[in-house]
Amino acid sequence: MRSVEFHPEAESEFIWAARHYEGQTENLGLAFIAAVEGMYQRILEHPESGRSFGHRLRRVLVPRFPYGLLYRVEPQRIFIVAVAHLHRRPGYWRSRS
Repeated sequence: MRSVEFHPEAESEFIWAARHYEGQTENLGLAFIAAVEGMYQRILEHPESGRSFGHRLRRVLVPRFPYGLLYRVEPQRIFIVAVAHLHRRPGYWRSRS
């Protein structure tokens, strides 16, 4: 069975965004965490469900939030390369893949 692992910088992005949303409105950060977790559970069940994004990556959009999870399907894991804001610095994560 596959596991989900985050690139260290993707994990930092995830935590930063959750804190940012929680600072905006109480429980919004928790809603963001739940939305991201829901998406990576979906990826675990259906690894190819994300849209092809470049050579080896796939992307799913996080419901309610302007974020996408960029990930790579590997034999033993789903590797999340970025928790990327969709309107900021496109392609900044490319060196991680």
